[in-house]
Amino acid sequence: MDSMKVFSGRAHPALTAAICDYLGLPMGRALIGNFPDGEISCKIDEDVRGRDVFIVQPTCPPVNENLMELLIMIDSCARASAERVTAVIPYYGYARQDRKDEGRVPITAKLVANLLTRAGVNRVLTMDMHTAQIQGFFDIPVDHLYAAPVIDEYIKTTLCLQDDDFVVVSPDEGSIKRALAHMARLGGRLAIIDKRRSSAENTRQANVVGERIEGRIALIFDDMISTAGSICGAAEVMRRAGARAVHLAATHGLLVGSAVSRLQSAPIDSLIITDTVPTPAEKRFEKLTILSVAPMLGEAIKRIHRNESVSKLFR
Repeated sequence: MDSMKVFSGRAHPALTAAICDYLGLPMGRALIGNFPDGEISCKIDEDVRGRDVFIVQPTCPPVNENLMELLIMIDSCARASAERVTAVIPYYGYARQDRKDEGRVPITAKLVANLLTRAGVNRVLTMDMHTAQIQGFFDIPVDHLYAAPVIDEYIKTTLCLQDDDFVVVSPDEGSIKRALAHMARLGGRLAIIDKRRSSAENTRQANVVGERIEGRIALIFDDMISTAGSICGAAEVMRRAGARAVHLAATHGLLVGSAVSRLQSAPIDSLIITDTVPTPAEKRFEKLTILSVAPMLGEAIKRIHRNESVSKLFR
């Protein structure tokens, strides 16, 4: 482990510190700041020549600042002759536009992959990408982790569910595979919400397809919560369908805009997210639970460093 260094950007140093605690390593020293005109300055403040370097930086809001900072840190390590540079991106931003579904639009997920590769990264470790096929945009190895085992274990130990007593809900047609993965661990029945999107900010939940909801507990799983409009709409649909309790769970709790006020007034019993992105004190509320994915990321980093299988984490 002496040949490994773990550095943190400014996006989420608390997560990096928890990863380093798991690994039993000190956090790498890096001097990161801003010039008077706003440009990012960076100096890796220790020797990384021939080392296996991991840079932890979710590209969460402010997205552009954090992404540029990550690119600059990668360039710093590559130019300092690091043997291998792995970008640990717990939340991969710019992933929503992953295909050209209409004229004159970009594919930003591919653009960011190109930027990371050209900056000098050799490998990417990420968690719950918006769509799994984004891995194919990279010409370097990508290790894609899932927070489902952490979330499902918490649900098992706190809710004590009976198989016929709850329904696993997919908030839209694109999340069915995720819902089925949760069912494989938790059991239960499946329901799908028919979501209609009218714009990037506005959605409408039209119908429920699948098992009966009335009298059961509804568990709604999603990859991220941004403005919370979609998932709060899904919770309201579940209540109207007769669910006696509604629990929400997502990997990435961005909670931007009016998300917190929406969630506080939504008909939910709890919200479970992970610490892939920071959640400041002003965004925390009584029904919110934050689970740590630092041990999972730390174990993946250790396995990558030792050239061991990462997929065994999910068997």
